[in-house]
Amino acid sequence: MRHLYVVTHPQSQHHVDGLVGGWYDSPLTDLGRAHAVRIGERLREVIPSSAPVEIHSSDLLRAHQTAEGLALALGAPIFATADLREKSYGEAEGKPQSWLDERFVFAPKTGARMDHRDGIAGAESKREFAGRIYRAVEAILESSCRRHVIVTHGFALTFVVAAWIKMPLESAGHINVRSSSGGITHLFEDDAFHNRAIISVNDTSHLGPG
Repeated sequence: MRHLYVVTHPQSQHHVDGLVGGWYDSPLTDLGRAHAVRIGERLREVIPSSAPVEIHSSDLLRAHQTAEGLALALGAPIFATADLREKSYGEAEGKPQSWLDERFVFAPKTGARMDHRDGIAGAESKREFAGRIYRAVEAILESSCRRHVIVTHGFALTFVVAAWIKMPLESAGHINVRSSSGGITHLFEDDAFHNRAIISVNDTSHLGPG
């Protein structure tokens, strides 16, 4: 059996400051660090201590700091990759969210949704963004390890799930998986039928009130 636990990093400084994230490299807040501890505790509850586990993380600071907290709880190695980064918002990154909102161009309902760049110079298209997430998931699944923790970002979770269920890339322009900071999504594949299941999405019960 194979288990993937996909963690969206908890609160980071750009959330508090109202800035556009993307590849803007902000650290976790104190609350985010506390939530990383809770995430690690929950994963330790569901992953047997005798089972080997790998942690695969976006190389952006907020994700890697989360992975470091999980590694302490799980005693697992961290493999960092730029392929698990959030979508790049180009020149909007690090600017106030209102700056992006004023200039944002929504993708058309039909047509070239995968090649749309939100009207922002330097922004990734969904094709580029989803393509590297698909590549990251494929690389993770080449490992002989059967339990993986993937630490990534809110928008990126959508394409981790899409890659897991083998959705054709061209169709991924229409999927959206809602997530919260610090949520855990559990993906599972059985050894008999080799079906890929989505056990739970965006579980935040471990974070408690506040």
